[in-house]
Amino acid sequence: MRTSNCFLSIVVLLFLISCESNKSENKKIVNDQPSSYEAKYPFFDTSLSTEDRIQDLISRLSLEEKADQMMHNTSAIERLDIPSYSYWNEALHGVARSGVATVFPQAIGLAATFDEDLAFRVSSAISDEARAMHNLAKEKGYHKQYGGLTFWTPNINIFRDPRWGRGQETYGEDPFLTAVIGKSFVKGLQGNNPKYLKTAACAKHYAVHSGPEELRHEFNAVSSKKDLWETYLPAFEALVTEANVEAIMCAYNRTNGEPCCANEYLIQDVLLDKWKFKGHVLSDCWAIEDFFTPRGEGGHGVAETKAEASAMAVKHSVSLNCGSSYLEGLPDAVSQGLISEAEINEKLAILLRTRFRLGLFDPPKSNPYDDISHEVINSDENRALAREVAQKSIVLLKNNGVLPLKNDLSKYFITGPLAVDTEALLGNYYGVNPKMVTIMEGIAGAISPASQLQYRMGAMLTVPKENPLDYATGNASNSDVTFVALGLSGLIEGEEGASIASKTKGDRLDYNLPKSQMDYLKGLRAAADKDPENIKPIVTIITGGSPMNLAEVQELSDAVLLAWYPGEEGGNAVADVLFGKISPSGRLPITFPKSLDQLPDYKDYSMVGRTYKYMDENPLYPFGYGLSYTKFKYENVDVSSKRISKTDTITLTLDVVNTGEVDSDEIVQLYITDVKATFRVPNSQLKAFKRISVKAGETKELSFKLEPEMFQVVNEDGEKVFEPGEHRVYVGGSSPMPRSKELGINLIEISFTL
Repeated sequence: MRTSNCFLSIVVLLFLISCESNKSENKKIVNDQPSSYEAKYPFFDTSLSTEDRIQDLISRLSLEEKADQMMHNTSAIERLDIPSYSYWNEALHGVARSGVATVFPQAIGLAATFDEDLAFRVSSAISDEARAMHNLAKEKGYHKQYGGLTFWTPNINIFRDPRWGRGQETYGEDPFLTAVIGKSFVKGLQGNNPKYLKTAACAKHYAVHSGPEELRHEFNAVSSKKDLWETYLPAFEALVTEANVEAIMCAYNRTNGEPCCANEYLIQDVLLDKWKFKGHVLSDCWAIEDFFTPRGEGGHGVAETKAEASAMAVKHSVSLNCGSSYLEGLPDAVSQGLISEAEINEKLAILLRTRFRLGLFDPPKSNPYDDISHEVINSDENRALAREVAQKSIVLLKNNGVLPLKNDLSKYFITGPLAVDTEALLGNYYGVNPKMVTIMEGIAGAISPASQLQYRMGAMLTVPKENPLDYATGNASNSDVTFVALGLSGLIEGEEGASIASKTKGDRLDYNLPKSQMDYLKGLRAAADKDPENIKPIVTIITGGSPMNLAEVQELSDAVLLAWYPGEEGGNAVADVLFGKISPSGRLPITFPKSLDQLPDYKDYSMVGRTYKYMDENPLYPFGYGLSYTKFKYENVDVSSKRISKTDTITLTLDVVNTGEVDSDEIVQLYITDVKATFRVPNSQLKAFKRISVKAGETKELSFKLEPEMFQVVNEDGEKVFEPGEHRVYVGGSSPMPRSKELGINLIEISFTL
């Protein structure tokens, strides 16, 4: 009997061991690819198709829950084990508003690099940090706004007018450059996994949206078909059809009479039917409220009630409401017969597909991005990348030979309202970082310990100082060089409501720098010129995200650097350029007019007279312009043919020679002009560019493929057509505006016959 009990005990023990082994194995399966019987509900079952899972989830929701799940901040559904989720997150130039993250240069600065590979590396680093931050928050049970994986970036609106305070968020005034940088940025954000999105990117603001900020909730942007398809839509088309961007945000304004978030032509005819967009459409924040806000009171007045507005938006395929309208409006709209629950289900399914593609309904560790560690956040590698972007974005606008400087002069003086201001590093839609390197700190870290460095602010950002005593300007007379940091910050340019020192809601209706800054620069110049036998140089460092009147700054300065909003490593990057660690290589992604008198009315959305394409005036600085510490020569240009057809591809080759003594990058730009078109066409159009590194004395051979599509032009009906006759190709270091030749830009011109 004892033997039998002992045998039975052994059998039981072996059975328990076997069960524990199976449990362990089953647990491993759950974390990898759970089988159907392990999932609590079918929508958690990863063995089912995504569409089946989505439909199962929708079938379990009440109408009120469906409306809630179409809001930017969704509620938890505890009975279904679904946590709350916030769709609203930002990553314009680094994960924003969410915590410590790498702060890269503002978007306009990234555009100034003319470097699509760099844009991809930046957004890949951002999505790494985003996933790591999300993973940590999820472990803690945090589901706050700005903690999700749906990022409402990039802003690919065209920076058509320098008055727009949000132009800094864009990639400049050119649709081709915007599309190239934007596609790379989206690909880095979304990753290349065939099943999962790394994060979900969003192209905004669709469409024809670039100010005025003060009127954006009620404004009607009128655009011809030609301007739509030549300027305002190409970047959106590229991101949808070539980069598979996951989301599109419709804009506040009306376009050609219809609100963008209920615009039949833009959303149905173009986005869904023509481009076959498969992602979700979301409203800009509280844009649906503009539907039922009367005209004359700050809205569009196209609906009477919240229910009408909500039904109108959903019927126009806006699946996600940033705002508050859908929560009450959609159930009311169903009860009033304005929309069916089946229509809501259809749009909710599109929206939920994004969350499923992000792996948000899958078990832990089933998503390859769940393992991204917190160590990537603000890592040394990402900080080095931020410095590289800042270095490559800085545009040298003037240099009379004073730069680059030695770092061991006896005394340096740094001054100006933005020398120690972190606002000058950030721009808008920014993250936070424990080590923001200001311009003063960058210079201080770059000079010899034997040298003196003195600092005084000297002037306020926007208002004259009240104290009549001047302890600052005198330093310009007894220092070997004076660095003065002037320009703009997020206090005076940015989004409606965010720029707290702006009287015009973030727009810049005054093109000049504030008088306080210019008066101070004049005082510094007078002090630096005090001894005619020993005039001291002044180097002006300009921050900001938009064109500004720098004509007088250029006259008063020996050198002028445009640093944009250069991010966390901005001060170090500025110092790298000043002291010759690298040669400046940034190029302007937007034309700098001499004054606003050279531009049409701000509210006029016609492209006539705007940007390098249609501006006949001579600007202060042309699109694509930027100086270097060396000189480049273009020679030995050859083409495979000077006649083109609709089916031929032409190869253009040339040599780029660094004739100076400094290694440097050059941005080779190619523009095409239809010389004898029968309708209005651009003066020139950027069609290709290449950033190359050329050592001192080195020659590099380049080639460009001239595809037939590059010679197409857009007619008044918005159609791309081939116009027979002469076409001119320009290759050089800037756009072929008249001012380029005056500034000594080397441009090669070749004529072709179509």
